Amino acid sequence: MLKHPTLDKLHALKLTGMAAALADQVATPDIQELSFEERLGLLVDRETTERENRRMASRLRQAKLRHTASLEDLDYRNPRGLDKGLIQSLAACQWVKEHLNILITGPTGVGKTWLACALSHKACREGHTAHYVRLTRLLRELSIAKGDGQYAKLLANLAKVDVLILDDWGLMKLNAENRRDLLEVLEDRHGRRSTIATSQLPMDQWHDVIGDATLADAILDRLVHNAYKINLRGESMRKTQSKLTDTATSE
Repeated sequence: MLKHPTLDKLHALKLTGMAAALADQVATPDIQELSFEERLGLLVDRETTERENRRMASRLRQAKLRHTASLEDLDYRNPRGLDKGLIQSLAACQWVKEHLNILITGPTGVGKTWLACALSHKACREGHTAHYVRLTRLLRELSIAKGDGQYAKLLANLAKVDVLILDDWGLMKLNAENRRDLLEVLEDRHGRRSTIATSQLPMDQWHDVIGDATLADAILDRLVHNAYKINLRGESMRKTQSKLTDTATSE
């Protein structure tokens, strides 16, 4: 059998996983002990694994998560109000399949964004798409998109994302344009996709930040009522890390 032409053809067909597996088999002295079907199965398994790894890497690049976070690294030792049972349940990503939302509140530095990224990272590993954006930046992008004719396209792209992270909800009061844009985004996603929102503000203050009572009701109806709610508490983890650094320096 001519091994090199076969490898060249596999690469030409972009079957790089099968090519690598075949090269490994050629270099394995006792590979002939396996049947043809077993060897073919190993080639197909390698190709399948490589393709899934590439797809997952692509999903993570497109997600643009602020933190490289995973639920396996979550620290439950700090008393932050984390419900381990709830987090383990969310790790199964059934909430994404059911198009439910997650709202994470708490003071600055307690790990809201990190947790949101960890949940989204797990969703990407399970085959779902995600996208991280700070709410203030998203509202600016939507305003700019109206001027350059990209508004409908941007809304359509946001509507397709399985998990949309809206970070730093409530940092500024919304104006009339912001409210209408935010309602458009959430209306497209309601019952079809999942949204994660993080905020330093308690949820009972969100209505005032949005402003207009009617639009605030409409926005929160699409975000809050079908959502898991996680309220973190405790001292800023940044402050804790700073103390550890100071201690290490003094030693």
